[in-house]
Amino acid sequence: MIIVIGCVLLGTACHRAPVQQFAGAALGTTYHITYIGAPDPTLPSQVDSLLRHINKTFSIFDTTSLISQINAGEETALSKDFLHVLQMALVVSDKTGGAFDCTIQPSVELWGFGREGQKQVVPRETIDSVRQFVGSAKISIEDGHIVKADPRVQLNFNAIAKGFAVDKVAAHLIASGYENCIVEIGGEIVAHGTKQGKPWKVGIQTPTSTADGAVESQRSFPLQNRAVATSGNYRNYFEKDGKRYTHILNPVTGCPEETNLLSVTVLAPDCTTADAYATAFMVLGLEPSLRIVKADTALEACFIYDDHGKLRVESTF
Repeated sequence: MIIVIGCVLLGTACHRAPVQQFAGAALGTTYHITYIGAPDPTLPSQVDSLLRHINKTFSIFDTTSLISQINAGEETALSKDFLHVLQMALVVSDKTGGAFDCTIQPSVELWGFGREGQKQVVPRETIDSVRQFVGSAKISIEDGHIVKADPRVQLNFNAIAKGFAVDKVAAHLIASGYENCIVEIGGEIVAHGTKQGKPWKVGIQTPTSTADGAVESQRSFPLQNRAVATSGNYRNYFEKDGKRYTHILNPVTGCPEETNLLSVTVLAPDCTTADAYATAFMVLGLEPSLRIVKADTALEACFIYDDHGKLRVESTF
């Protein structure tokens, strides 16, 4: 009996589907993909092509992208992907009281976190002059086109498009027959199925005191058939006269949000949703965000914040 069991276990181990991996660069960051099964040498080129298409749709840094054309006032029909992300953005904006707003682009450029990249402290009167063009209520969709209340209204999907890209790539792998896979783009993740029978495991990065601080894991947890996205303010910022100004802008005030939150990690059914809520929660702060999470059974979140120089964690998972 012992010999028979040993042979069965050995046979199971020997017939495990192999683990395949590949990586690349896209959307201004890197991606890593792992899938279980026979290798497909064409998958990397397929993924790269898909990501180029997404970049051509949502990149504010590409002057010929669809979003750049819309921001320039061109009469351009919305693609299916663009319409989907826009509608998702409007939903999250509504549920977070405007803490997430895809019309934030004028403020993004003003502070230097956009295409021009001239980071600077902005006078209050200049902030107010731009803030009047920010607000989801200032856009609508009519006959597949964006209608703006003012031509100076501009869109920015940087806080949601990467999550959408993760969803699209994961869906492509699954449609290609790889039900067990994990897709990571710039820290946003979709995990589907298992890794040889066990849930995929992912980690939350420990916030650092400087932008170039070491990458270390705060905690790890299993992830299966779900998505996770993290937003933080400790990598992308500038300092002036001893004060730090982060890229997390409050759409209502038009200014970088001042908060003791350092990072927010959101679990959701899809990465588009997780990505948007992670940014919105960085703006809202701990308590209002927790109320939203606890009222929505589809969401879970982990908040890492600074408590007088000490890292604290508040998590629903």
